[in-house]
Amino acid sequence: MMQKIESVQNETVKRACKLAVSAKFRQAEKAFFLEGARLCCDAAMSGAAVLQCFVTEDALRKESDRLTLLLDRAAQSSLISDAVAQKLSQTKSPQGVFCVCAMEPLQAAIDPNGVYLALDHIQDPANLGAMIRTAEALGLEGAILCGCCDVYNPKAQRAAMGSLLRMPLVITDDLAILLSRQKDAGMHVLATTPDASAQNLTQMPLSGGVIAVIGNEANGVSEGVFAVCEKVTIPMNGRAESLNASMAAAITMWELVRSR
Repeated sequence: MMQKIESVQNETVKRACKLAVSAKFRQAEKAFFLEGARLCCDAAMSGAAVLQCFVTEDALRKESDRLTLLLDRAAQSSLISDAVAQKLSQTKSPQGVFCVCAMEPLQAAIDPNGVYLALDHIQDPANLGAMIRTAEALGLEGAILCGCCDVYNPKAQRAAMGSLLRMPLVITDDLAILLSRQKDAGMHVLATTPDASAQNLTQMPLSGGVIAVIGNEANGVSEGVFAVCEKVTIPMNGRAESLNASMAAAITMWELVRSR
């Protein structure tokens, strides 16, 4: 039988709220917060350790079949009031389904024959989530992150639509060194730039393993990383001088997958 929580001052609720807004607290607790029926159910199906599940009566009635696995796998489940749901929610129209999950180690191996996205100091959680979602959709082997925003940020998780829970991730403090090692292992390492003098991405003869680097939204690829990479550009015929990071990543990944 599920515990009922009606007060927004409940300590379990306050802890979940803090996990939603504080990256420092998430790291200290080694736990993160998710919102939404699909995302929470994806976490359960992906094998994440669900520590706490919160559902409203309305959500339980509407999503009973969908929530069965989530509730079965949750260590603790609570039936919450609408007021508590509003307190927990980070969205305008809460679905009434929330969970707290345990963090897993983020350090996958790199396949030298695979295709990877490397993100260099991406700071917008929605951008990061969208890029990882695209990477998974296109079948990339994984993603490499350096100096990026917290992958457990609820906005990143919502934008990724479950991909951040499934995609193999490599976290590094020195992307230039990692890329140099992968070049020595025979991988192509590319960095996108709006410079028209760079090689045309659509004409690159690529085979074997590839890592495509996407830089910070405001400053692009950092200087040390850029020096390690082959410079490529996405051809543009219009008057716009550049693309935003998420769009550049999507086009680059599509071209790498298409050309294989």
